[in-house]
Amino acid sequence: MPDMSASVSLAMTHLVPLAKEVDENKVTPGVLGFIVFAVMALAVWGLMKSMSRQLGRVDFKEAPDPKATAESEASPGTPKTGQS
Repeated sequence: MPDMSASVSLAMTHLVPLAKEVDENKVTPGVLGFIVFAVMALAVWGLMKSMSRQLGRVDFKEAPDPKATAESEASPGTPKTGQS
C-alpha cells in the first residue's frame, strides 16, 4: 500500500495481530464503560435537579384578557352609555 504513511502501516502491523487474539465472546465494557456510564448518569441527575430548581423560581402570572374584562364589566345588567 504505497499511499499509507509509515506510522499507519506500523500501527496496522502491531494492532492487527492483537485484534485476532481477542475472543469476541468475552469482550465486555469493563470498568471504563461503567465509569463513563456513571459520569453520564450523574451529569443527567445534576442537570435535572438544576432545571427543577430553576423552574421552581419562575413566577408566572398571566395577564388578564382585555376582551374578557370588557365583557364582564358590561354584563352586570345595565349597559354603559356614559350618562349617570
